[in-house]
Amino acid sequence: MLTRRKFIKAGGVALAGLAVPSIVDLEKGSKAELPEIVEIYMKSDPQGSEVWFDPIGVYIEPGQTVRWIVMENVHTTTAYHPKNDMHSSRIPESATPWDSGFLVNKGDHFDVTLTVEGVYDYFCMPHEQAGMVGRIVVGKPGGPGALPFDYFKGKPDTSNWKPVPLAAQKAFPSVEMIMEQKIIRRG
Repeated sequence: MLTRRKFIKAGGVALAGLAVPSIVDLEKGSKAELPEIVEIYMKSDPQGSEVWFDPIGVYIEPGQTVRWIVMENVHTTTAYHPKNDMHSSRIPESATPWDSGFLVNKGDHFDVTLTVEGVYDYFCMPHEQAGMVGRIVVGKPGGPGALPFDYFKGKPDTSNWKPVPLAAQKAFPSVEMIMEQKIIRRG
């Protein structure tokens, strides 16, 4: 006999099943399981002697929004691109470069929606020399961010581009690591 208790329990199980993406959706890589906004925190130790983005590497799909949020200290999120103080280009050729300007207070944030597939390298303007950089892979990796750091040497109209500092080069996670793990944290 179907009691009221059994009926309610069966209904609860059925509703719970609706809230979970189906295995078919997960196998297809459905965008339904991806967060609309991916958050990257801009951090510092209490003395300000160590600074970093967390996560330092992330994979997203085209059309997702990245939000950088200040947790401590003063930071920027700035795309490696000649429009940003003549830095070498490390974002896809058809992508729009960004520069947040200085984000000063805890909780200040800056959003960018990335629609062009490829590798996007970015840095914190006051902390680039300390290795405060990050990498985003959008969809299929490619573009200048997937090339060696000196790819532009000897090419026309690049003689005044600033190279990526050595400390920053060493801090970047590899594209392969990001593709495999999807999120790379410092450490």
